[in-house]
Amino acid sequence: MIVVAGEALVDLVPTAEGHLAPRMGGGPYNAAVAAGRLGAPVGFLSRLSTDLFGDRLVERLHAAGVGTDLVQRGPEPTTLAVVGLGEDGSARYSFYVEGTADRRVTDPGPLPAAVRAVSFGTLSLVLEPGASTYERVLWREAERGALTVLDPNVRAGLIRDPSAYRDRYDSWLAHVGLLKVSADDARWLAGLPGDAPEEDVLDVVRDWRDAGPAAVVLTLGGDGLAVLTGAGEVIRVPPVPVAVVDTIGAGDTVQGALLAWLHDHDALSTEAVRGMDAARWTEALGHAGAAAAITCSRAGAEPPFKRELEMT
Repeated sequence: MIVVAGEALVDLVPTAEGHLAPRMGGGPYNAAVAAGRLGAPVGFLSRLSTDLFGDRLVERLHAAGVGTDLVQRGPEPTTLAVVGLGEDGSARYSFYVEGTADRRVTDPGPLPAAVRAVSFGTLSLVLEPGASTYERVLWREAERGALTVLDPNVRAGLIRDPSAYRDRYDSWLAHVGLLKVSADDARWLAGLPGDAPEEDVLDVVRDWRDAGPAAVVLTLGGDGLAVLTGAGEVIRVPPVPVAVVDTIGAGDTVQGALLAWLHDHDALSTEAVRGMDAARWTEALGHAGAAAAITCSRAGAEPPFKRELEMT
């Protein structure tokens, strides 16, 4: 079983008519939905509001086949994110997070022995007191031997002390089995200029992999996906051509699709990830890229179901 831990929220997405339409979202939530829709046995660890949005978030998890035994409920409101879209479909976010439910998650204690992988990321590792709770789960599950997967999915506007956050991120790497990061987030985390060349990014990624992860998957936007493998190779796959509606949830879909692929190929362990060769990584990244392309072809974070991916 896989557990995805982190926030769930509501994206308010602009429509063609100029309105804001609510879409269920949040990086970890989207990753859990993606993995569930692709047939992986996945559960979600978070705290959701008992408000109407919280009910809708739970309903969508159930519809995707995601288990909710680890979902806590509380009276605090649901986090909101107002989304702005660029001409290329890229998204920027403004968040309303004060006193919201996902920040109040409590430590669930050791996860069931059947849990082989736990995925973390996004706002849940920034906003206290929840960030410290998820951090403890990360350390404990890594110590237990589960495959820990991290997608920092940086939202810089919510990080009040970038230097402290970067130090904290560095402290996680020794406990991470698989790191997935966008090239833009890698630049920010390393303190590189936004236009730093890809080779500089790869140098940073090599240092991160040496600090702990068995492999590092790098999302490159319109240039596809790459991975720095356990053997030190850089494997690339090109993007899947698609008419982009927006990119909301694309990276989260990559995360969920990778988790589903690793489950389907009996590779949900740090050692299995470290031992994957070029052929297997090419297949895994191709699977994740195809899933993300479908998400980009429709509005909001709507990852594909397994049957849709099989038809491509």
